[in-house]
Amino acid sequence: MTVELGVLAAHVPSICHRENIPPFQEGMVDEMDNIAKEIDALNPDLICIVSCHWLSTFNHYVDVADRHEGILTAFECPDIISDVGYKHVGDREIALQIVEAGKRARIPVTAIDDPTYVWDYGTVVPLRYLLPKSDVPIVSFSITEAASLEESRKWGETIKHVIDESGKKTVFIFSGALAHNLVRGRHNMPTISEQALDKQFINYALDRDYESMISMLPQYANNAGVEGGGRHLAMMLGILGINYKPDFKSYAQSSGSGNAIMTFRKEKNAVEA
Repeated sequence: MTVELGVLAAHVPSICHRENIPPFQEGMVDEMDNIAKEIDALNPDLICIVSCHWLSTFNHYVDVADRHEGILTAFECPDIISDVGYKHVGDREIALQIVEAGKRARIPVTAIDDPTYVWDYGTVVPLRYLLPKSDVPIVSFSITEAASLEESRKWGETIKHVIDESGKKTVFIFSGALAHNLVRGRHNMPTISEQALDKQFINYALDRDYESMISMLPQYANNAGVEGGGRHLAMMLGILGINYKPDFKSYAQSSGSGNAIMTFRKEKNAVEA
C-alpha cells in the first residue's frame, strides 16, 4: 500500500462551525462530508496533513507525537474559532522515519513532540469534516517559508517514499487555498484574472498534466498570491502523479481567496514510475 488518496481541502474559518457556514460555502462542505465517507470506506492506516497555517520559518516540522490533543483559539480570528477541542492519535514510528529520510535527503527537517503545542486551524478545521471519527493515526506537516517550491516538491517525494516503504494505506490532505490575495468581505471572489489562473491549474490537474502544473506553479503562486506561496501544492505534486485519478468537487470564495476541493485517488494496478 501507499498514498491511496490525496485531498486538496479548504480550511476557511467560517466553516469551522457547521451552523455558521454561509450559503456560498455550503457546497464545499457538502463535498468534504462526501469525501469523509470515501475515507471511511477506504479504512486507511494513516492520515497525513500539511497545513498552510503551520508556517515555519527555516525548518520543515513534523509533529511526531503519539497523541494530538488540545483546545484551539485561532490567533488570526479568535471571534470565529474559539475553544475548539480536538483529540487524535499519532504515529510516532513512521513520523520519525519521515524525519530521518528528510535529513538523509539534506532537507532541514525537525521532529516536534511537545504536549503544549496546539494545532493551527488549517489542520483542525478540515479534519472536523474529513475525519469525524478521530480514530485514524495522524501525522501533520508544516510548510516552510525559506523553502523553495522545488525543495517543497522534493520533500513531498521523500515523504511518499517512506510511506510506500511502510506499506501503510494512507490518505494525504493538502490544506490550503489557491488564489489568496485577501480582501475584506467573505462573499468576495478572487479577481477574474486570479480565477482564470485557478481554473487553468485545476484543468492541468484534471488532464494529469503534472509537468505543466510544475512549470506553472512559480508564476501562478506569485501572480495569484497562492496560499503559502504554493508550497502545499508543490508538496502535492511531489506526492501525487499520473497514477492518480483526479476529481474536481467544488470551488468557493472566502474574502477574495479561491478554495478548491479535489480528490486524487490512486488507480488500481497503477505502476510507479
